[in-house]
Amino acid sequence: MKRQKKISEAFGCTTLVKGGHQINDANDLLYRNDSFTWFKGKRINNSNTHGTGCTLSSAIASNLVKGFDLDDSVKRAKDYISGALSAMLDLGKGSGPMDHSFAIDNEYTKEPF
Repeated sequence: MKRQKKISEAFGCTTLVKGGHQINDANDLLYRNDSFTWFKGKRINNSNTHGTGCTLSSAIASNLVKGFDLDDSVKRAKDYISGALSAMLDLGKGSGPMDHSFAIDNEYTKEPF
């Protein structure tokens, strides 16, 4: 946590440390304005995790543009990643992509109002 705070203060920004590499959880840690917020998540046993970090950051940005606040944007992005991983797409060899189209018309495509 000290490193996350140091990075945040050095660059004047909010930081998010992505989890998912532990055996039992996928908890992310958000630091902003001298406070930490945990976003709890369940680790999904799927070897096709290529692009989870990029997808998470894009989903957060997309939700912010839609008008959601930061906490809701992170929560919705984590839920989206969980859905995409839970779909268990098995494409190609090695660590492939998750299923970004697991639910084309869903709550993640709706506006907040």
